[in-house]
Amino acid sequence: MHLEGIHHVTCITGDARSNVDFYTRVLGLRLVKKTVNQDDPTVYHLFYADEEGSAGSDITFFEYPGARRGRAGTGMVHTVTWRVPSPEALSFWEQRLAGAGVSTRRRDDRLAFADPEGLGLELAVVETADRPLVASHPEIPADVALQGFDGVRAFADDPERSRPLLEGALGFAPAGPASWDVRGAARGGLYAFDAPPASGPGVPGAGTVHHVAWSSTMEAHEAWRERVAAAGGRPTPVIDRFWFRSVYFREPSGVLFELATLGPGFAVDEDPAHLGEALILPPAFERLRPQVEAVLTPIENPRAAWSR
Repeated sequence: MHLEGIHHVTCITGDARSNVDFYTRVLGLRLVKKTVNQDDPTVYHLFYADEEGSAGSDITFFEYPGARRGRAGTGMVHTVTWRVPSPEALSFWEQRLAGAGVSTRRRDDRLAFADPEGLGLELAVVETADRPLVASHPEIPADVALQGFDGVRAFADDPERSRPLLEGALGFAPAGPASWDVRGAARGGLYAFDAPPASGPGVPGAGTVHHVAWSSTMEAHEAWRERVAAAGGRPTPVIDRFWFRSVYFREPSGVLFELATLGPGFAVDEDPAHLGEALILPPAFERLRPQVEAVLTPIENPRAAWSR
């Protein structure tokens, strides 16, 4: 039994319009689901991914309008890394990001930058047999497009505290000092720790990661929960999020983990050709639509401008 790499990474934004613009127009991802935070349905939950809305490509955001900028610290993910296929792709992105006013730092086969609210992002040239998870964009050729997540990096005071749970209950495979490979039959991803910054404790807010979710098959989901519980991880019950099922817990270094199922998927209630165009509420939340629509920031479908 193995987890299938990263399912999604969920972050916080204070400005949904700017967030949509950056992740769709600049980075070329597809807005695949426009919905609400099911724990606070007055708040957007926006999902950006590849063309199919695949697990492994999905970065998501809760919008808290006007939220102050946060800062990653101990027990928080500080960098999200996507795969690209070649050094030529890195050169493309170096130029594209510069043209969008985004500062970058290139080192060997990696390109580091931040989103408009300071979230640490990185592109890495990675050779892998994993299927590339690519979104269609009129300005970004498919052979240089983002190909899904490679991994996340977090801050930890003592990474050894996390090793028994990561390697035991969750089956993470050591991949270097304070680094692990999380690989299943179809896909994998990396989880790594760095020493925390001297700037002090982390501050949750805009531009920070809320949690990282790892992919589980539907059949193994309850068994994963039981393994985490047996290891002292204190998982939540299984929560039905309609598009997937979720279990949450904090690993010993403080990072909030989710185990999310590979399915049913985003096309269960939308035509795949029109993902992300309308505000979609899970059936249990449909009764709240009038109140929700009254408080959410109006967002135009990013793809509507392509035909213009």
